[in-house]
Order: sequence, then C-alpha cells, then structure tokens
Amino acid sequence: MNINKQYIKLKISILNIVLLSFISVSSFGQIFDSEQNPLSVKWRQINSNGFTLIYPTELEKEAQRMANTIGHIYPQVGQSLNRQKTSIPIVFQNRGTLANGFVQLAPKKVQFYTTPPQQFDSQDWLNNLAVHELRHVAQFDKITGGKAHPFPEEIYFAYMGLSIPTWFFEGDAVSTETSLTNVGRGRQPSWIMPFRTSLLSGKKFSYSKAYFGSNKDQTPGYYQMGYLMVSSLRKEFGKNIVDSLLTAIHDRPLRLYPFSQSLKEFTGNTTRKYYLKTATQLENDWKKQDELNKSENYKSLNRPAKYASSYFLPTELANQQILALKQTKAETAAFVVIDEDKNEKELIKIGYQEQPWFSYGNGILVWDEIRFDPRYKQRSYSVICMYDFASKTKRQLTFKTRLFSPALSGDGKKIIAVQIDLSNRSNLVALDPQTGKITTNYPNPENLILQTPALSTDGSQLCWTSINEKGKSLWLKDKTGKTTQLISETNQQLSRPVFIGEEIAFNASLNGIDNIYNVSPISKKITALTAAKYGAFNPSLSADGKSILFNNYQLMGYEIAKTPLSPKEIQENHFVYFGAAAEKQENTVNVFKNIPDSTYQSKSYQPLAHLFNFHSLSPTIDEDDRLGLLLKSNDLLNIFDFSAGINYYSDLRKVAYTAGFSYKSLYPILSTTFTNRPRTAFYRLGNAINQANWRENYLDIKATVPLSFSTYHRNYGFLAEIGASYTQRNFAPKEALLFNKTIKFPMNYKLGFSHSVRAAERDVAPKWAQIINLSYYNQPFDKRLTGDLFAFESAFYFPGIAKNHSFMASFDYQESSGILKFNNEINTVYGYGQINAKSELRNTLLLNYRFPFAFPDAEIGSLAYIRNLRGGIFSHYENIGTETNLTQPKTFGFELRSSINLLRYQPVVDLGARVVFVNKIYNQNPILELLFNYSF
Repeated sequence: MNINKQYIKLKISILNIVLLSFISVSSFGQIFDSEQNPLSVKWRQINSNGFTLIYPTELEKEAQRMANTIGHIYPQVGQSLNRQKTSIPIVFQNRGTLANGFVQLAPKKVQFYTTPPQQFDSQDWLNNLAVHELRHVAQFDKITGGKAHPFPEEIYFAYMGLSIPTWFFEGDAVSTETSLTNVGRGRQPSWIMPFRTSLLSGKKFSYSKAYFGSNKDQTPGYYQMGYLMVSSLRKEFGKNIVDSLLTAIHDRPLRLYPFSQSLKEFTGNTTRKYYLKTATQLENDWKKQDELNKSENYKSLNRPAKYASSYFLPTELANQQILALKQTKAETAAFVVIDEDKNEKELIKIGYQEQPWFSYGNGILVWDEIRFDPRYKQRSYSVICMYDFASKTKRQLTFKTRLFSPALSGDGKKIIAVQIDLSNRSNLVALDPQTGKITTNYPNPENLILQTPALSTDGSQLCWTSINEKGKSLWLKDKTGKTTQLISETNQQLSRPVFIGEEIAFNASLNGIDNIYNVSPISKKITALTAAKYGAFNPSLSADGKSILFNNYQLMGYEIAKTPLSPKEIQENHFVYFGAAAEKQENTVNVFKNIPDSTYQSKSYQPLAHLFNFHSLSPTIDEDDRLGLLLKSNDLLNIFDFSAGINYYSDLRKVAYTAGFSYKSLYPILSTTFTNRPRTAFYRLGNAINQANWRENYLDIKATVPLSFSTYHRNYGFLAEIGASYTQRNFAPKEALLFNKTIKFPMNYKLGFSHSVRAAERDVAPKWAQIINLSYYNQPFDKRLTGDLFAFESAFYFPGIAKNHSFMASFDYQESSGILKFNNEINTVYGYGQINAKSELRNTLLLNYRFPFAFPDAEIGSLAYIRNLRGGIFSHYENIGTETNLTQPKTFGFELRSSINLLRYQPVVDLGARVVFVNKIYNQNPILELLFNYSF
C-alpha cells in the first residue's frame, strides 16, 4: 500500500497561478492575499491611537477621515468584549476594483479595499468596513490577549480556525455593525432572504449544510446564519454572552470542540442543537410575517432548475424573447435568450463581474468585467464590454478603466457609467458606444458614492442612486439638465433604478420584503409594482410598455417573472428585525455620530525600511516529514518574505539550519534559500562499503516572472523562471579526496503557458484548458560535472460526455545525459514509486477521466459533511514504443474521491482511494493509494 499525502498531479505551477488569479471575493470576506502593488505606488502613514494607517498618497483625505473615525469608534466597537485599546496596522488598497476587507494574523494587520462596490449598505463604504473589521480586531485581541511575543501569531491564527467556527466570528461582526449604526446587513431583507425562503419553503438544512454550503442548493451563507444565531444568543443570554464564550475558549483552550463545549456550558445546547433551535424560532417568526403580508404569486418564465440557478436582470427583446444573465452552480456565467416555450439559447459566456450587471438597448448589449494586471494583482480594472446582436460580435470597449454599471439608452446611442478614481471620488460619465471615449463628465461636488445609473429611452434623462453618511438617495437629471433629489437620504436599500415611461422604478424593502416600487418625478409619490413573497428585484419595461419583467426570488435562486404595470399602495412594514435586542444592549444609536475632524500628521512610508516584520515562530514539517521550527517575517505590503529555522534529521540525529527570502516588489520575483544540512552516502572503496557523513552549505537562487490575465471567460498564464544553486561540502579528509567539494551553479530554466476557460462550481477539473511547460537543466560553470536535461510537460483538458465531466491527456517527454541521466522531471504514471523500473524514464502519456456522480450534502453527525462524490478512471503509459504501447498501458485503474468537511471544520478535505492495476510484465500486485488533500 502506498499512502500519498497529496494528489498526484501535474507539476505545472502556472496552473495554480492562473486559478488563484481569478478567484472571486465577497465584501468583508476573510480572504487573505499575498499580492503586490506596482512600484509606482507611493505610500504615506498616519499614527493615531494605536493604529498605523498605511495608504497610497491619493487617499490622504480619506485616510485623515479614517484616522479620526477609527480611533473614535474602536472603544464602542470593542466595548462588549472589554477591549478598549489595541495596536494594529491598517493598509488601504486603492488600486483594485473589488470591494473587500479583512483582519488577519501572521502578520497582524487590517486591509481595506477602498473602492466602493455598486451595491452595499446605506452608509459610507469605509465606515462600513471600519465598524465590521474593527470588531474582528477586538475578537482577535480577546483570544490572543494582544500578545506579540514570543512570535505566536501563526499559532494563534491556526488555533482560532480550529476552535471557533467562522460563522461565529462573522455573525458577531455583522451583529455589531447592525447594532452600532442605523444600518447594517441585519436590517436588509435581501441579505437574509435565502434563509427565509428555505425555511418558508419547507427546506430545513442541516447545521453543516447551512454552514459549509452546497453544490446543488441555495444555502443561507455562514455570514447570515452567524448573524441570526448571535442575535438569538444576545437576546436570550444578554450582552456579555459573546465575551463569555471567547473568554472560556481563551482560558481553556485544550479541549475538543472548545466552542461547542463552551456554548453548551452557557446555553445548555451544543452548536448543532442551538442552530436547530434558532432555525425553529426563525421559521415561526417569518411565518407570522408572511401571514401579515399580502403577497402575490408570479409565474416563472424560465424552466425549473435542478440546482441553484439565477437569471439576473431579465429584459424583453423585440421578438418577445427574454435576455438574461444566467449564473448556476453547474455552468459559468453567460447571457442567455429564452423563448416563449422557455427554451434557452446561450449567447456568450463572460468573465468575472463585481456584481451581476448588464444593459440592453436597440440590439446592443453592454456589461462590465474585472481585468487584473498581469503581474501586480493588487491592481485591477473594471472595463466595459459590448455585444452587437446584428453582427453577433463582441468587443472590449474600454481598457484599463475604473468604470462600473454601464447603462445604455433605449436607442443604444449613449452609455452612462460610474467612474471611481484612485482618491475614491465618484462621478458619472457618458461614453460614445462606438469608441468608448468619455464625452461628458458630470460633476459630483459633494463626492457622494454613486451607483447603478440608468438612461431614458432617448438618453435625454438620467437617474441614479447615491450614498453618503446619512443614507441613500435617488436622483433625476431631466431633459432640461435640472437635477432633482426624488428620494432624500434614507436607510432603505434603494438600488437599480430604471425608467418606466416618465416615472422611475427601483428596488427597495419598504414593506419589509424587497419589492419593486415606482416614483413619480412630478409628485414624488411612491407606489408598489410587485408584492413578492420572498423578494422582487431588477425591473425592466416590456416591449409593449404594459408590463414589467423582474427577478422573483425563489428556493433555487432568481427566477424571471412578469406582471402588468399596475401601481398599488405600499403595504405596512412587517420586517422581522432580529438585532433589536443587541441594539438595545449596545445603546449607542449611531457610532458614527460626532466623529472628530482633527488633522493628523502624516509622513512618507518607505516599504524598503519596513521589510522585516517578525510575527511567528511555528513548528513545521518538511517534504521529507522532518520536524522543525521556523521564524517567519512578512512585511505589510506583501513584498518581502523572510524565514529562518531548523529541521531535525532523525535518521542522522543532526540538525539542519535554513534561511531564505523572497523579494516580490520587482517584476521578477527574486528568491534565495540557504541551508546548512547534514548529508550521508555510501560508497565502495576496494572491497569495502563505506559511509560518508558530512555537512554542506547549499545556496539556491531563483528569479520568476508569473503573468496571468483574462479576457471574457478565458484565462491565460505565462511563467518564466531561471534558477541556480551552489553547494559547498565539508568532507572528512578521506572523503575529500574522493568527492567534489563544490557544485558550482547548475542552472535551470523554465517556460510555461496555460489557457483555460472559467470553471463552474461543480466542475471537478477544467473543461477546456491547455498547459505546456518546458524545463532545461545544465552545468555551464562546472566542467567537472557534465550532463543536461530537457523536459517537456503538457496537459490538455476536454469536456467529458456529461456536464461537469473532464477528460485530460498529458504527454510528457525528457532527454537527459551525464550526471542528470537518472533524474525524473516529468509526470509519472500512477503507482510509479512502487514499480521496479525496466529502463530510464523517457516519456509518459497519462489519460484521466474524472466526473462527479453525487452531491449528497450528507451530515454524518459531527464526523463529516460530505459535499460531493467523484469518480475517475485512468490509463497511463510509459516509454511508449519501447516499454508499452497504446494497447498495453503500464498502469490503469479507477479512483473514488469526496470533498468533505471533517469534524465540522472549515477546510475542505479531499479524501479518496485509488486502485492501480499494473501491466503483467512487471509482475506487480495491484496498488492501493490513499489520497488526502485540503484547502481553505
């Protein structure tokens, strides 16, 4: 039996680079990055009340405001955890176009992505980030006690991940943002809508499914689940329950399931039982709300979905067909056209968006997509793309822009969009649909955050929503150029206004459920256009002008519905506010009232002067299972990593010493590792077998240029790398006469290319991808050691016979000589290490077919949550033409795998087994390989 610790997989690092470059993130997601900004960014810093604010120069005004805000609100944010002071750096990132924020340890810092999204809460974006992320700071300090030495951060971070479920961290932070302000996601019906829909539809998810998600159903989300559970805890057990739980975990850390045990200690319920209890109460409260609401049923215009599917922004075309942006768990995002019989035709697939968005007018379709800088992934752009129905062609209209939510006039002659610059100033711009050039720049003197504009049919009128610290507003610029505030600042989630004749329809939750409303520019009277049971969104006027199409939320996602244009009175608001008890306990009203307006001294921040930032001394296990201890340093801007440590060689009973760094600010990433290590070897001298023991100094240096970019739904990657090493051996006198004391700079060179299409959530491998890697090794500086090695690796992925199936063919070849003759640098057949070789490795052909066959979402008590079951068959060939041929593979067999969450922990574990049958010429019994891997 051979036990593999990781999947046997292609040794092509560029695939990982490409995949990681196009991961989507959500606002407030605790997703940590290690990416860099371009060298052109100049940084400044402000030190205030224990916080060090590090920011690009363009954000001076916003940094000053945040310096006043953060120091003022932290005592209130941390008050219920008895945390009044802290010390932590906050890094402001303004080059990206994805809104996010996180707090982390190892190294300890907060990171704000400052560009505001096009849909979020009814308050200033940075204020939004501050109250949420500072609560995480207080949580972390509560667990760690704020201790910084002796470098425990990584250990604390790992412990928190194992001891406290993520839903509790996030739920408490959302509860805090809701309790301390007039807004917060706990007040948004759309935010908790999936949970409400599932319970009222009779779909009660298990604790694990609600927490970890599903590959087939629309689940509540652990933020929402956490907020509702924490709100229930605070209502039932008072203001100090969160503090009591974290204190108990801090004081008694060495327990199995410390959070669940602590929860049972204070509430009498384990985590799972408290979830079920909360779900029952939620269902009862929501049923009462539903009885009070006068909801209507709407016929779905799309086919029933077998798994979670959404058809965003339905728009009726002239031929009564419906255009929509479809997103499902089984397919990547694409525009589809649906006919009267509900048949779907895919138009084009698209790339990643900040939020689902498009606009249609007169045969033209426009939308925005995210584009990342090929090298510096902290920099990204939001560009506008266009599709012409007449010519059936698509093109990217703008390049390296920061333009969001483009909207077309009904005649297709004008585009309006939101532009956000590097200082976080928003403004509306008009663009030429043919060239993409900005023709008009609309002033925004108050620097309101602007969102989701819309144009009238002839482009003569313009409407949009705005946000400031007082709330959201709805605006109109009429034909005369006059600007009118149709709806003044409110805490309502006003979003996505559109012209319905001379009036404007928009999304809001005036009756406690998200519905579509209408406002008259003349009277400013608001009427209701829908009365959905769970939520209605994204209206558009039908082709005949008598009805509206909209998104009607249902159990499987956003469906398409249609209703006559018949305004009605607004129903009474019966929203169930679960955060009322926590808000009363905090008794703050609004933490952002009375923020000081001081001017702080700022100074230049030089990244090179802050390269070393030691944070963790952690145990390690190297690739050969040797135990060690590593001291780690990472700077705050992700440009310099340093580590130094020791490893114990148990077989030699000696210690190795290592140190290394990676400098990532330049276009090439420069890496160096030094190791002083013990070595041993056996050699024959005369008729005697002798053992040589020595220590050697090994220096490895490498320069790598990883590049990746996307265009629509296609991703591309390039990798160039050059490396060298130097070895100095310290032999005993006898061995010094027999062996080379130095190995002088053997060189290695790598080039890689990859292309892949965007993957869907249920895909087990890429559907369509090509990966090629070339490697060359030689000894140009040491004439005593001759030999070289050339290696070619490839992988070609193709769609399988059914959806989410994948077939891979990998051909690999190497040619070697001299001292490198017996090195293997290409992918080998499964079971290679357990089979005696008949000749040196020259080439391999690996054929793999992988497929999912079940998505059980099965909870096996607290032991495991099974997300999916996958199968695979393979046929692998080695040294084709000499050792095997296409009718006689060297190994073949099958495998079974499953993605699971073990012991209710967040990391997803891939667990499985592979049976390898071996060609009879090798006289080898079948091999069983156990497969284990994990990811966050």
